[in-house]
Amino acid sequence: MKNIDCKMRSWTKSFTWRFIGIIILLPLTYMFTGKWESAATVTLVFHVIRMILYYFHERIWERISWGRGGNYSKLPFYISLIILAMSFLAVIMLSQV
Repeated sequence: MKNIDCKMRSWTKSFTWRFIGIIILLPLTYMFTGKWESAATVTLVFHVIRMILYYFHERIWERISWGRGGNYSKLPFYISLIILAMSFLAVIMLSQV
């Protein structure tokens, strides 16, 4: 039988991960903006969106068997790593414009 997280567990994981993110992003955003109001707005909007997306991301990954025991292809890992690196590069390039 497959061990699948319940929906409440996925939401709880999302909440706790976002809490850690808030602790990091709020002061970091304040350092860039110099305004607590701006920092709070950016942090709140960012984390509400990310929390909801993380929940659905978790639920989708619960249904994917790749990487759970046995032999598995490393190709999906490398593809996702390349996509992540390319997104970082795009952000860096956009910041230069």
